[in-house]
Formats: sequence, structure tokens, C-alpha cells
Amino acid sequence: MITLAEGLRLPTNGLDYAILALYFAVVLGIGIAARRSVRTSLDFFLSGRSLPAWVTGLAFVAANLGATEILGMAANGAQYGAYTVHWYWIGAIPAMVFLGLVMMPFYYGSKVRSVPEFLLHRFGPSSHLLSSVIFAVSSVLIAGVNLYAMAIVLQALLGWPQWVAIVVAGFFVLAYITIGGLSSAIYNEVLQFFVILAALIPLTIVGLKRVGGWHGLTDSLTSSHGDAFLTAWKGTGIGEANPLGANWLTLVLGLGFVMSFGYWTTNFAEVQRALSAKNLSAAKRTPLIAAFPKIFIPLVVVVPGLIALVMEPTLGKTKDGLQYNDAIPVLMRDLLPNGVLGIAVTGLLAAFMAGMAANVSSFNTVFTNDIWGAYLKKGREDGYYLKTGRVVTAVGVLIGMGTAFIASSFSNIMNYLQTLFSFFNVPLFVVFIIGMFWKRTSAAAGFWGLLSGTVAAMVNYFGLYKQGVIAIPSEQGANFVSSIVAFVVGAVVMVLVTLVTKPKPAESLAGLVYGTRSPDMAEVPADGDDAWYRKPALLGWGAVVLAALCYVPFSF
Repeated sequence: MITLAEGLRLPTNGLDYAILALYFAVVLGIGIAARRSVRTSLDFFLSGRSLPAWVTGLAFVAANLGATEILGMAANGAQYGAYTVHWYWIGAIPAMVFLGLVMMPFYYGSKVRSVPEFLLHRFGPSSHLLSSVIFAVSSVLIAGVNLYAMAIVLQALLGWPQWVAIVVAGFFVLAYITIGGLSSAIYNEVLQFFVILAALIPLTIVGLKRVGGWHGLTDSLTSSHGDAFLTAWKGTGIGEANPLGANWLTLVLGLGFVMSFGYWTTNFAEVQRALSAKNLSAAKRTPLIAAFPKIFIPLVVVVPGLIALVMEPTLGKTKDGLQYNDAIPVLMRDLLPNGVLGIAVTGLLAAFMAGMAANVSSFNTVFTNDIWGAYLKKGREDGYYLKTGRVVTAVGVLIGMGTAFIASSFSNIMNYLQTLFSFFNVPLFVVFIIGMFWKRTSAAAGFWGLLSGTVAAMVNYFGLYKQGVIAIPSEQGANFVSSIVAFVVGAVVMVLVTLVTKPKPAESLAGLVYGTRSPDMAEVPADGDDAWYRKPALLGWGAVVLAALCYVPFSF
């Protein structure tokens, strides 16, 4: 769970609160401006598929830059050192590139409005309904945890009661999404991306200066934590001990493949941004453009965690003192003057709201189109679904507020969030990847593969790891193993079920399986899309090579 120590109250003044008020005013202004473009349900749920790649690309990375990213990864940096970069360079970039180059042509070309809707076309109603319900439930739970995490941060930093922070932030997210739909959420996410950077970059620069620059930082950490603390791969041999409790095999397969690909390629809160792009070329470039800032996010998230460890050597060392989660707030308290402090607080608030808005906007799309419109109220006029989407948005925010209050009674919320992806996203990725590349895969195989993979991950985590049947040194390692188990079991079940059931007719799979195309998948590039620097293959492989090169300074 994200908890902050006592004594982190920030010395804010009227200037800081004025900056915060200005941010809220701009957020609502963007929502009101976006309302003019919302005339149909497609406008509300997918921005009319009209947005340029640079906008959807920045929104894609901002939607992921939430509470667990900033506070959680800074905490991991302080606790685990350079091992944390694995979550970016093998735990994000390859999967984002795969999404852009391989999967977006199927998502966008099939004209689906959501990730579960693709399963409807490929496998049928059973897989569609199961994945829709799972995603709708997980979306509002994660939105609520974002709200709760933000509330306890603002309580510690500004003295706001938790319920005030939950209601205020929830109201603003509700207002700008209900008014302007996905366009409002996306344009606000672009704003939030720059606000977040405006908060984290000064924090990093001032912090580095305080500890004597990069060399001063590395010298201090090497002397206090050893040489391996600032390397990414030392101690990851099979059988070797390291703070993560993971070896190179579980890092590469568990994090780098199944967990990473499961999250980035099937999480509709991210994919929705690419589906709102103006054409197939822009849709493919959305995660590829997002990959480049994602590569460098560790500089302003992980590095501050390392700086905080030097400035506060007792961080995480005592039960009642400063904890690793306090890394960013400690730096804000000790380094930033008023005005800049207001920007930093606004940046944190923007990060929480971006995470919540991404989950709420994806929830309203899935619930309205994939549950309500597909099974409960079929065939209504478009205006009905537009109104329903707005009502569902309000319901989703209210449920998120409720789950935020419920979340306050749990002591292991952070661990719960980390296991969600191994439970749900990894099995979903198995179904997608086999269904996209094996034409023979049957409709029954999709349903049973998704169900068995989810159950297998839960059994491994709760039945084996939690009960001590298998010894795994850490929660992180357990999540990696659960992901591998989910992938293997789901894949085996899909193969076995496919071999004893009847496949779908080949003519119904056009544009849904690799090697087939539908007429809608013909790419008509817009002016300028054929420029060499916009080629998806160049962007994708360039991001992979750059991420690999970033490992060099942390390999020795």
C-alpha cells in the first residue's frame, strides 16, 4: 500500500494554491471546449477516430504515468536501485513496439471500439462477455485505488482530509470526461504529461546538484550499497540472491514477455488512445511515439528515488520512520521553493487524475458498448448510447469513489494492484496472440484459455505462493512466476481445446488473423504520413535499439 510518513507536510502558500486552482480551471476549460466535437457515440468513446498521432502518443504514455509509476517506481529506485530500469527497457518498450507494428493493424483495421469487442469477432460472445466483465470490474477498482493513493498523498503533503481529496479529484475527472468524452480525457492527458514533467525535471536537477552531481550520487550509493546496486544485471544469475528476488529468466520471460506484453497489448485503458487516432498509420505510430518518452522516464522517476536515498539514508530502514514511498515527497519538501512547489504538487495531482481518467474512460466504453449495448439494450439509436455513456461515466466515477474508501481498509493494496496484471492481462494476451497467429483456434478455445489462465495464476499466487508451498523470495518474483504459469496453462488449454473442437469458418476471420486482410485494413496515408521519419518500422526498431543502448551504463 502507498503510505507516507508523518512530518511530510509541505510549506505551501497562496502562490502554490493559485497554481493548483489554475490547473483545475484549465482542465474544465478543455472539457468544455471538447464538448463541441461530441455529436455521436463514436465521438464520445473514440474521439471520432480523428486525433493526430502526436496527441494520441503523448496521451498513451500519460495514461500510464499515474500513482504507481511516479511514487511506486521512485520507491523501487530507492529500494532496488538500477534493477528498477527493467520495468521500462524490457518491461515496456518491446511490448509497446509489438503493439504498434503487429497488433494495431488488427485492432484498428477491424474497426472495433474496444479490446473485448475484438474477441467478439474472433471467438464469439462467451469470450467477449467474460473479458468485458473482467475489464469493467478491474477498471473501476484501479480507478478507486488511484483516488485513494492520491488522497493519502494530499493528506500528508497538504493536510487535506482523505474524503475531501477523493471527492474533489473525482468531481473534476467526472466533469471533464462527461462533458467532452474521450477527446477531453486525451487532451487533458497531453496537458498532464507536460505538467508532470514540469514537476519532476526541476526536482531531479536540483536534487542532483544537492548530492554532488551524477558522480557524487553514484559514489555515495556504491559506498553504502555496493557495486551491484547501480547495475541492472549483477546478481540475477539463477540461484543468486538480489533484492528483487528474481533471476534473469524470470525477468526476461515473466516481466519482459508475458507480463509486459499482457499489459501493453491488451489493456484497453492504453489501446483506446491508439484507437482514437485519425487513420491506421497514426494508430500504429501512437505506441511507438509513446515509447520514446517512456525510455527516458526513469531519469525523472527512478533517479529521484536514488537521490532521496542519499539525502535521507534512513529511508526504509525503520518501521516508524521515512519509508521508500516517501522518496518523491521528501525531495519536494526539502528542495523546492514556493511556486515550483505548487507546480510539483499539481504534477502529482495530474498524474493521479490521468491514471483515473484513463480507467474511467475505458470503463464507460466497455460497459456501454460491450455489456449494455451488446447484451442488455441492443439496437437502440446512437443518441441513446451517447447519453448512456455519459451516465455510465458518472456511475463509474462514483463507484471509483466508493472503491477508494473501501481500499482504505486494506493493508496490501499495492500488492493487489501488481497481481491484477498477472491474473487478467496475461491470460488475455495468450488468447490474443494464439488467436491472431493460429487460424485453426476455435471459439471454445478462446473462452477456456482465458478462464484457465486466470484461474492458474490465482492458484499459483494464493494457493502455492501465499501458502508457502513454493518458496519465492519476494512479491515481485511471485508475480513474474504467476504470469509465466498463466501464459503456459492458458496456451496449453487453448491448443488442447482447439484440437477437439470445430474452428470458425475461414471467411469469418478476414482481418482478424495474421496473413488475412479485410477491405477496411487498406491503409490510406494522410499527407505527410509517408515521410521517412514517420515510418512505423523505423520508429519501432529505433525505440528497441535505444532502449538496449540505455542498458550499457548500468551493465558493469
